Amino acid sequence: MTTTAPDTNLLDPETVADYRRDGFVRITGVLNPAEVERFRDAAKQQYETGTALNRDDQIFKQVVNVWTTDETLRDLTLHPKLARLATELAGLPVRIWHDHLLIKKPHNQAPTEFHQDAPYWPHANCRHSLSAWVALVDVPVERGCMTFIPGQHERRDIRPIDLSDAHDLFEAAPDLTWHRRVTLPLQAGDVTFHNGYTPHTANSNDTDEFRYAHVNIYADRELTYDGKPHVCTDPLNLTVGQRLPDDHFPQVG
Repeated sequence: MTTTAPDTNLLDPETVADYRRDGFVRITGVLNPAEVERFRDAAKQQYETGTALNRDDQIFKQVVNVWTTDETLRDLTLHPKLARLATELAGLPVRIWHDHLLIKKPHNQAPTEFHQDAPYWPHANCRHSLSAWVALVDVPVERGCMTFIPGQHERRDIRPIDLSDAHDLFEAAPDLTWHRRVTLPLQAGDVTFHNGYTPHTANSNDTDEFRYAHVNIYADRELTYDGKPHVCTDPLNLTVGQRLPDDHFPQVG
């Protein structure tokens, strides 16, 4: 499903229904050209100076929680239009779980293999989570756009997957081998929203240009910490059953 970002706070019911049926939706024109240029320039700077989560990762340079260090990208992470859209799609109040830049260098020769997001997160009692994947450049198929397996976001039986192993998801869930897949190229300023349990992949960047994507992850405002290790919660000394603190995981929407 593809729609155009509305001028009001609400999406049309068909778009919301399509998202909840398929586990993803593409919304065009969420950011205007001036916003795209401003945020892309900041992303380029982060590529040069930001600290990568894994310096040896060939799939992408991943910079987590840029909202805490970069004032420009903070405006994107806390962008009110993105928060309104996420809240409407989720159907409940949300907070930022974390953001991250996902930057694929030209000809990186490393796809992001099929996986779900939510199995990596230390969340309990989470009624909904979703990511807003914001294209800061045009992302055709050959630059690393995403492909989704629709209608599989109720699956809770799949373990965390190795993002570098093309076979791992299908070894964990062999039935998904035969499911339909939907690829969604984006123009700069477009956004895909996908459920935290929607299986998805992004191919390698086979072009001469960088692929700059900024992702906001939204989650149920009422979720609690389940004790599993994660880079975003490890430094905070949270106790199992504790709600996430607002100063590190801001309420939005």
